[in-house]
Amino acid sequence: MGPVRARYQMYRELTRSVFETILTRIGCRHRGGIPAEVFFNGCAEEIMVTTNDLEAFFRDGWNRHDVDLLMTFMSDQCVFETTAGSEACGTRHSGRERVREAFAKVFSVFPDARFGDARHFVSGDRGVSEWLFTGTAADGRKVEVNGCDLFTFSNGKIAVKSSYFKSRSA
Repeated sequence: MGPVRARYQMYRELTRSVFETILTRIGCRHRGGIPAEVFFNGCAEEIMVTTNDLEAFFRDGWNRHDVDLLMTFMSDQCVFETTAGSEACGTRHSGRERVREAFAKVFSVFPDARFGDARHFVSGDRGVSEWLFTGTAADGRKVEVNGCDLFTFSNGKIAVKSSYFKSRSA
């Protein structure tokens, strides 16, 4: 990314909340008040996922156990790669229904699942979230591990969520 593009991206991030307010007032509606494409600074550009979007994904979706809300962040052809499984990537869930089921399973296995101390980074169509996962399994076993998600974004949505966490011995 060249210096002009970087400056534009920084300006866009800094003015996003003001721009969202203007769009909402003139009647543009979409997740977060912004349509899929907006005319901004003289350029039609696709909306990109921001750190604020990732914060809401974890705070309002994961930590409130709201699968419906989580799915609003996911693309139509989304993929979720879990932390464990028989494949090199863990277990790969492809498509909205399989991803929805996998997200719901996290809440059934860990009814008190929580992602704390989250930090998010976004650069173009890629992003990272680091977090501390805590939860209690059905057998009473407490889990507390550092982990991260690597994201690929497409059209302002999460296309791939690939999860990793530390393996912690008792």
